[in-house]
Amino acid sequence: MRAAEAGSTGDSEPGVWAAEPISWDLAERIATRIAGRQEYLPLGRLTVLEEDFSELTAEAEALVEKETGLRSLCGPARARVTDRPGWVSAIVASFQRLLRPLAQKLEAALSKPAPMLGPVAVRVPAQVSRNISGVQLGLLLGWMSTRVLGQYDQLLIEDERPEDQDIVYYVGHNIIELEDRYGFQPRQFRLWIALHEVTHRAQFTGVPWLRPHFLTLVNSLVEGVDPDPKRFLEALKRAAVQAREGHNPLDEGGLLALLASPEQRQALDQIGGLMSLLEGHGDIVMNRAAEGHAAQAPRFASVLQQRRQRRGAAKVVSSLVGFDAKLKQYEQGERFIHAVEAAGGQELFRRIWQSSEWLPTLAEIRRPAAWISRAEGLGRTA
Repeated sequence: MRAAEAGSTGDSEPGVWAAEPISWDLAERIATRIAGRQEYLPLGRLTVLEEDFSELTAEAEALVEKETGLRSLCGPARARVTDRPGWVSAIVASFQRLLRPLAQKLEAALSKPAPMLGPVAVRVPAQVSRNISGVQLGLLLGWMSTRVLGQYDQLLIEDERPEDQDIVYYVGHNIIELEDRYGFQPRQFRLWIALHEVTHRAQFTGVPWLRPHFLTLVNSLVEGVDPDPKRFLEALKRAAVQAREGHNPLDEGGLLALLASPEQRQALDQIGGLMSLLEGHGDIVMNRAAEGHAAQAPRFASVLQQRRQRRGAAKVVSSLVGFDAKLKQYEQGERFIHAVEAAGGQELFRRIWQSSEWLPTLAEIRRPAAWISRAEGLGRTA
């Protein structure tokens, strides 16, 4: 079900979506308004972009399989060039499916009075709370839509609307904008982007156990959310203590990590270790597979690295939502892979795809020698 079809129905209109914690239609409207501020592109340029990505995505798949040994078990990748509002719509739909388990839990919490704040108890009506969440999500996704180049949505593949599942997305306006601004050779840049996204698809569709394992971790995180407003107040107190001690409380994963319970922190650490591995692997494979096919790849990487160094308001937003932590995932994941390959070559690294017990923890990502030592024991018992 698309986001526009499944938005919040309002308190006066009972229905299956009345308990949603976020006003999805409001979020999509706001994000789309922000995303729509893009320059007009002639139909001819978009047509060429679609033709290029259809061809280059297939080429990227072959190069990734040769580099990694991973072959998708779901058939060839399907490329879809979209504009910023189209990306917003796809992501809202994905978020909406992901957060379904939270709906009844949060609805029950929203119907109760908030904790005492001084002598006054404050109760926020459920619809008001949903609208506030919708505005916040809309602003965030609108900002993100101006920066994302490509994306493979590994969260869910469902039976409903299969034509919208297992898609490699490319945000055409953002790609062309960078090509024009920096004088990139278009075919090389597009292949380079495709290599990264197709690598992620190869990870999740070429390793049979990886997607179920990832979804189990994500579901445990989502289902473990405690909607008690007291948690938010306690998190703010912890953040203040950390700030006084000279630490940025948002360094380890943004606002979500700050609000997490001890149980959720464990799930976050597992997800963080996995995502560091996958993101680092994506960057390494992208650059290795591009050799001989995209001579400008080092320049692409340099420009995008500079683009990631946000300043001002963008820096604040990226810290709040954990983007800074995501950038660390790329760096730490790459360092981990290089260390593992230095110790045992690609043969040692590829053992990671054997089963979930071979996956590095977040602590092992940061200390590769610990994983290498554990891998030796796993190898003896295998």
